[in-house]
Amino acid sequence: MTRATKTDAERAGRNVSDGAGMILLGLCALWALITAAAHDGRPEGVLLAVLAAAAGYATGRISGALLPVAAPCAGAAAGLVLAVTMPALLPGPPYAVPLGHTGATAALLALATGAACCAAWATPVPALKSALWLLAVLLVLSGAVVGSPVGCVASGAVLLCSLAAGSMPHRGVGIAGLALAAGGTAAGVWAVAAGALPGGVVEAVTERIGPYRVHMWRDALGLAGQAPLAGVGPGRYGQSGGVVPDVPAEAGPHSAPLQLLAEQGLVGVLLLAAVYGWVLHALWRAPRPTPVVLTTGAALTALAVLASLGNVLSFTTVTAGAGLLAGWGTARPWADEERTIQEDTVAEERTTI
Repeated sequence: MTRATKTDAERAGRNVSDGAGMILLGLCALWALITAAAHDGRPEGVLLAVLAAAAGYATGRISGALLPVAAPCAGAAAGLVLAVTMPALLPGPPYAVPLGHTGATAALLALATGAACCAAWATPVPALKSALWLLAVLLVLSGAVVGSPVGCVASGAVLLCSLAAGSMPHRGVGIAGLALAAGGTAAGVWAVAAGALPGGVVEAVTERIGPYRVHMWRDALGLAGQAPLAGVGPGRYGQSGGVVPDVPAEAGPHSAPLQLLAEQGLVGVLLLAAVYGWVLHALWRAPRPTPVVLTTGAALTALAVLASLGNVLSFTTVTAGAGLLAGWGTARPWADEERTIQEDTVAEERTTI
């Protein structure tokens, strides 16, 4: 197989992967509408999240192809500004600690750190590379400044993963590890809700994250038992405000997988897992360098962990930011495309001669 043929095959494979992703997002929206119609639910939240993620992904692919360094750099700076200003715009009530509105701040910091690290790996300019690494460190420290220790931990984990990715020759191992981390967190949340862990472990987790959250998780499993396949309908979980007596209805559900399990059944959970798997597969096939790919995956996995423990996907800014980062991580810069074409042309001329 010639290099030109291989390049065409890779491009065709990426197009198929992109098409599969858009189909999955469309199925998420369609299933939300179907379950809402069947149970008189409110699908607006799911539809808005899907729209924000799709729009962010498209914008990230375009801007990442045109400006592979400047676009994620600007995104990291915007994420820092939003994370710093969000606590003032959305004050976290007592029930939101530690993963309510502060969870959204943590998610923004993790995504912004991932964007800064991706830009640092992508730029060939040493001075700019150092400045971007400094921005990533600043993002980690800003979690403590804005009162979000979870954000400090999440963004710090993304930074460490990005540094480790620089010495990882094969991205497949890293992608598999990220998938295990996200899946293990979701399984752990289910185990706590179902009481499948030893009592001491459940008590420790309950004390750390709050009894109201564990009650919500258990209530989600109860609702899922009533309609395991299609759920009780979008927007109906936590609607009565009776999940925990001392928590108002505005507290909302905390855990995307369990919320989908309660509202959209097993099909909704499988669709969510399929979207995450598609993102990892797209990163695995992406033409970007391995450190950029694994950094993107680490930031999105940090978001997946936070989504399993809180309500971060309820914030449009977070879902749009996730789509942007995924687009930047899978984009093929036009400069690389032109370089490949020129190299193929020179190779063909040499072969002809």
